[in-house]
Amino acid sequence: MVLISLKSTLPNTTTNDGFLFETTSSTPVTELIDSLVDIHNARLRCCLVVDAVRALATYGVMKKLEEAGTDEVQEIIGKEVEKGTNYTPDPSGLRTGNPPDEKMVEILNREVLALEEYVSKDQVQRKVVLTIHKIEESLNNVRGAVTMAYPEGLPEWDLARIALEDPIDKLKGTYLGGSLIDANDASLWTCNKEFIRGKLVSDRLGSCNEKTKIVAKLTTKGSGPPAREPIVSEAERNAMTAFYFKRQEELKKLSQADEDDYLNSEWADPKGMKRNLQGLNDVKAPGFRF
Repeated sequence: MVLISLKSTLPNTTTNDGFLFETTSSTPVTELIDSLVDIHNARLRCCLVVDAVRALATYGVMKKLEEAGTDEVQEIIGKEVEKGTNYTPDPSGLRTGNPPDEKMVEILNREVLALEEYVSKDQVQRKVVLTIHKIEESLNNVRGAVTMAYPEGLPEWDLARIALEDPIDKLKGTYLGGSLIDANDASLWTCNKEFIRGKLVSDRLGSCNEKTKIVAKLTTKGSGPPAREPIVSEAERNAMTAFYFKRQEELKKLSQADEDDYLNSEWADPKGMKRNLQGLNDVKAPGFRF
């Protein structure tokens, strides 16, 4: 299998985001792009589902838009606020503050955590390949948990219901809309070269075997090749900056020191090598503590 490490170059996503996908060298490029876009969009849906269902498990269903507002303010202006057994006021004022019972909250959080872990970018480090089938399976588990917690169903304006049930095209109205990709408007690039639609994967990678691994990126048509990744990562850059700053401070102290200040250093001791070879460096007089 050809292993593709797809890295994100899209807005509202971190630069080191991505996932692993397996294909074959005989796969048509159009089919490959469609599969990658499906998983990319499904991962974005999962992010929305995780946030919405966690809020649902903590603060209950969403209020209507015209009823939104913190419960404290609602009580001040004379409106009655329903407070259930597990009432937890929503600081944002978007939800009722009445979550389901503790058992259902545990089930919701467990299924959401399993979904979040499966689509996490950390799966790249774990060398776990994502499939659309397993993503849908995890989403169905969350849907089942929501149905158990709310057998009568969620209101149509609840973000959890929108994230779980609406087609992917309708999610463009959410905060993740700018990151969704249209498969017909997507291009796939690797090594600064584009995969041409109508050809096979092997036409771009050459006569490769099925153990090839590539790093690829999705962009929109006509936008050209994606920006090259920096040679030095952010963590490496921070480490280098810290090293050079420390070195600069050491040089500054040396320039201000007296000419014979080095004589106090251990490396300047003329008898240090002899004591070290004789094993006398750590010898101390009895009864003395240093």
